[in-house]
Amino acid sequence: MNNTCIDTKKENKKKTLIIISLVLLVIIMFFVCLFIGSANMSLKESFMALAKKSTNANNRIIWNIRFPRVLAAVIAGAGLAVAGHIMQTSLNNVMASPSTLGVSNAAVFGANLSIIGFAGGFLTMGKNMADVVSTFNPFAVSGIAFAFSIISVLMILGFCKIKNFSPNTVVLAGIAIGSIWTAATTILQFYATDVGLSAAVIWSFGDLGRATYKQDFIMLGVVVASIIMFVILSWRFNAMLSGDNVAKSVGVRVDLLRFIALLTSSLITAVCVSFLGIIGFVGIICPHVVKKLIGHNHTVSIPTTALAGSLLLLIADTLSRSIGNGSALPVGAITALLGAPFFLVLLFSKKERA
Repeated sequence: MNNTCIDTKKENKKKTLIIISLVLLVIIMFFVCLFIGSANMSLKESFMALAKKSTNANNRIIWNIRFPRVLAAVIAGAGLAVAGHIMQTSLNNVMASPSTLGVSNAAVFGANLSIIGFAGGFLTMGKNMADVVSTFNPFAVSGIAFAFSIISVLMILGFCKIKNFSPNTVVLAGIAIGSIWTAATTILQFYATDVGLSAAVIWSFGDLGRATYKQDFIMLGVVVASIIMFVILSWRFNAMLSGDNVAKSVGVRVDLLRFIALLTSSLITAVCVSFLGIIGFVGIICPHVVKKLIGHNHTVSIPTTALAGSLLLLIADTLSRSIGNGSALPVGAITALLGAPFFLVLLFSKKERA
């Protein structure tokens, strides 16, 4: 008994240390990401600008350009990571991620429809960049992208209701619906003008630079509310880890919980993708790393996964601006470069292959 108590205390101490370390790393990377950029401000100038006591140009760079971007990295990273974690539990599939239900594919189609169809493509304008810029409304693009994401989720969940929410059915339905959205996007792009096609393709890049304070606050509201709800439901997710039958035996309404979990996770993804574009692999990397470090208890793993997601996206954004030689590379490309090898290692590991 004493040995068990000692082991438990050591395990709790380890988890606490990991969480504190992640919090400190997120804070450190927040400022590193905030102070790195093409403006080449010194550390002193950056702190002065943060206090709004530097030149007007430096103040604007920190507060109007970099701060919304860094906030977007923290919020979207946390949201996408937690969404992946909940999807993996709900579907009992270690490969599940925010893209499993075709949410990202639907968002891309919606954005393409808005950009190509109404602000730069085959309808009335889009023969030159000036026309596109004058008619381009980022909130209209994000709104339509979000609407199609939600439509896609509701379609899949509706189809799966017929099959009593079999996890395999959800995954397969997501792949099928995602393929349809991708095909529709390809057809739209085929009929687009050069400028419309360029604008649509650029939108699909995961780019934190387009974030504004208004978008950050919208994402923050959705992500924070969703994470709080997931933590409240954490014991139910813990029960699902032992299988649907065990969860039902302790009073968990598995079908309803799976519906709420998948819908909310997709909502988080839809909001982030519609504002920032495609940022992949965050929802795969972070949940697996956290589960390896602190275990599967959702009460602890959900907030820890959120911290890990924020840290990953901050690191990716810092790399994207450091490698870009004066211009930031799409952060979605960096997360893909980091995530693809991780995904392959996970795929071919003995445990996951079994």
